[in-house]
Amino acid sequence: METPEVEVRRSSRRRRTVSAYREGERIVVLVPASLSRAEEADWVDRMVARLERSEQRRRPSDDDLVQRAHGLNDRYLGGLALPGSVRWVGNQQSRWGSCTPGDRSIRLSERLQGMPAWVIDYVLVHELAHLIEPSHNDQFWGWVDRFPQAERAKGYLLGWSAATDLGAPDVD
Repeated sequence: METPEVEVRRSSRRRRTVSAYREGERIVVLVPASLSRAEEADWVDRMVARLERSEQRRRPSDDDLVQRAHGLNDRYLGGLALPGSVRWVGNQQSRWGSCTPGDRSIRLSERLQGMPAWVIDYVLVHELAHLIEPSHNDQFWGWVDRFPQAERAKGYLLGWSAATDLGAPDVD
């Protein structure tokens, strides 16, 4: 794994806390100005590792997506929607996910990476439901609505779209 670019920002107003966040491809670590260079280096290592662990949990691999899809299928769809494949794709800018019932493939937009797990799970359930009912009819929404956080996730995605000024992309 390649080492990320790290920017350290010292603040005389910051007294005790150290925090880190990603700004594009760079990791920014905020530290008190009073830290020694050795303390700063220690905190930077810890905070970069913590941020990367957090991002890994929020960015499951394709294999993780397959496992999640199977678990969600069993839990909310009675095991009726077995996908042939589930994977991340980078070419979906107007959809959160898509499903091809013919080959039972599900694709999720990489834009979902980093979003809360329950939002990713909602999109997975939505796409899995297409394996049972291809159209967006009442039966389809009945399957999707078995996911307890469906309405909350729909609202999250609409809010995210509005906040990024992209309009409201469809789930599929």
